Amino acid sequence: MQTLKKTAWLFLFLASAAAAGAQAPSATNQKQIAEIEGKPVYEQAILPKVQGSLLQIENREYEIKKQALDSYINEQVVAEKAKAEGLTPEAWLAREVDAKIPQPTDEAVRAYYLAQPNLQGRPFSQIKEQLRASLRQAEIRKARADYIAELRAKANVQIFLEPPRIHVSYDPKRLLGSPHAPVMIIEFADYQCPFCRGVEPTLVSVLKQFDGKVSLAYRDLPLSQIHPHAELAAEASRCAEEQGKFWPYHDLLMSDPPRLDRNSLLEDARTLHLDEKQFDSCLSSGKYVAAVQQDAEAAEGLGANGTPTFFINGQLLSGDQPASVFEKMIQQDLDSSSSRPQTGGGR
Repeated sequence: MQTLKKTAWLFLFLASAAAAGAQAPSATNQKQIAEIEGKPVYEQAILPKVQGSLLQIENREYEIKKQALDSYINEQVVAEKAKAEGLTPEAWLAREVDAKIPQPTDEAVRAYYLAQPNLQGRPFSQIKEQLRASLRQAEIRKARADYIAELRAKANVQIFLEPPRIHVSYDPKRLLGSPHAPVMIIEFADYQCPFCRGVEPTLVSVLKQFDGKVSLAYRDLPLSQIHPHAELAAEASRCAEEQGKFWPYHDLLMSDPPRLDRNSLLEDARTLHLDEKQFDSCLSSGKYVAAVQQDAEAAEGLGANGTPTFFINGQLLSGDQPASVFEKMIQQDLDSSSSRPQTGGGR
């Protein structure tokens, strides 16, 4: 009897699933959001126009959640220690941290006073003790933060909250490293941008440090309104790629100071022993104007409004950031036990 009931339920489930499938778009299986002249419009149709804006919102949501999670974990780590000794968290911190912070010396208080220009109009003798208390409270806050960080490092804490990520395609012809590397950095940059040139040593250092684990893909985002030579330089880099010299040519374009006028672009081609006639013909024809524009439009859709903009395994990072920021994000991805799809892929 029980077997018959299970069989009946299974039949009803499959029948209802089949009916639902008949009503849904079999090819897309997406949410319908509009209809034009009887033709359905699905959510996927508008995603290229809004995914960059949505990513910014998701990043903000992630940061709010991350701050709240960090605060909660810190509170719990302290609460467990305090509970074991029959104390409230505040009483436990007061004993373990606050009591060990001495009162600031007169010399320290005076130095603090002199470092605050807004206090110079008030006599030191009148606010001396107020400043001493304020200075000690600042030291206590720092000591508490350091102590809680030590406790947290020793505790068995695992974070599963993931930053938002977005799929970003790349051009395999402008890829430095393996397409199968566990971490893919996709850079949108402008050859005339000083910040793009500034981050170059950082990228070189990161690729060397994580050799074989990180690959770098380059895409064009010439800010032509403020950088008049950037678009032609981007086209020239693609002409160099035709002859298998994209990255050497890229490095010349990113040298400081930049030399991006047409004559300099031709000179760089000669420096790399490119076929000058082929290169000149390629550059003169404008054959890569549309391709460069395609990169720029893709950047806009992804929310990359400035240069350089990076996507590290689909996670947004903007500007000329220090190596430590890249290293932290890369190491977190390498250490992550959760499997995620690669963000790369040919266009």
